[in-house]
Amino acid sequence: MYKASGLKSIQIVKTVTIKGTKQEVFDMVKYLSNFPKWSPFLAQDPTQKYEVKGADGSVGAQYHWDGNKGKDLGYQEIVKIDELNFVGMKCDIQKPFVAKPTFDYYFTETGNGIEVKQDFKLESSLVDALFMWLFGAKAEMEKTNQQGLDLLKKAVESKN
Repeated sequence: MYKASGLKSIQIVKTVTIKGTKQEVFDMVKYLSNFPKWSPFLAQDPTQKYEVKGADGSVGAQYHWDGNKGKDLGYQEIVKIDELNFVGMKCDIQKPFVAKPTFDYYFTETGNGIEVKQDFKLESSLVDALFMWLFGAKAEMEKTNQQGLDLLKKAVESKN
């Protein structure tokens, strides 16, 4: 039980460097209609249904998903945009478990391309933490988040 208590909050920070313009990389994240091109969840479940609601590319826009034959359900919403530098999103996951993680994306120009830093945070109750610890959720999330960034890189670089 002790180990699980450390999971009350999970933070996963991943970075990827993408060859492309800052605008291309930023727009791939900012416009939710682009998410299917780099969604690790869609890659894992190609039958997933999704829909963008609101003004795409602006605060308040939402990406809703329903996948895994109704077992995965939720949406992510853009909560903050600092043009070319930052996109902040919050998720509202209803299934397979209830959670409200956040994804913050930072964009930095480097000599090798555009560095995208993804900062994922999830707060949870002790019961959820125990459940997630038992099922190795953090390791799974790390893999999924890395897969998403790898797909983002591929989506941008394959356009060039």
